[in-house]
Amino acid sequence: MVHQPWLIVQHMEWEGPGGHLKAALAEARVSYRIWEAWRQPAPESANFGGMIVLGGSPNVDEEEEFPYLIPLKALIRGVIDSGRPYLGFCLGHQLLAHVLGCRVGPLPQKSVGFITGELTPEGLVHPAFQGLPPLFPLFKWHGQGVLPPLPPEVVILARSAAAPVEALGLAHNPRVVGLQYDNHAAAPDVAQWLAADAAWALSGTGVDPQALIAEAVAQEEAMGREFRRFMANFLRLGFM
Repeated sequence: MVHQPWLIVQHMEWEGPGGHLKAALAEARVSYRIWEAWRQPAPESANFGGMIVLGGSPNVDEEEEFPYLIPLKALIRGVIDSGRPYLGFCLGHQLLAHVLGCRVGPLPQKSVGFITGELTPEGLVHPAFQGLPPLFPLFKWHGQGVLPPLPPEVVILARSAAAPVEALGLAHNPRVVGLQYDNHAAAPDVAQWLAADAAWALSGTGVDPQALIAEAVAQEEAMGREFRRFMANFLRLGFM
């Protein structure tokens, strides 16, 4: 069977698909094309097999400043309604939540760096998280998040001390998943993000940039292995 390429939505010049994500897609032999949403027209929704939306600086309600958010939200809704797989990271997670009727807004403080997350009971039985430990490291880069309570059909799959909704999904559709964290980013990506966005990331967070890069290097092997396992699980759902 020949599968259609997936669509990866990129919001920023410097924040493309991370090294762990590229490795996972290559291992699964999944082809993809990138929509640079800030400067290209929206693609036709029928022309891709699944959708991955990355993170970026816009907030979900900033449609006046970022007009492409309007067709992007429509595209997300169309993918969900069609039964195709959707995976969102950071802003992509928040956009999914927004489309599903959740509240998205500022968290008490920014979450930047590595922290520990935990799978909820719903996350432990979700097919995309099978084989992963109940406690696992998260790489964070955001100031907003999804705010409970959630609509009845939306379930929390992971949480942390920094954000009440680190991952979410649909109760009856495991092909739709949002991740607030950016574990797709490998150590070189973390260094690139710092070079491009240090003014925002370091302001008010107390993060030491050199320590953050060192932590990314230390986490590289284990995080990459666990992320590839997650992606293998998720991509299998996409081809069922």
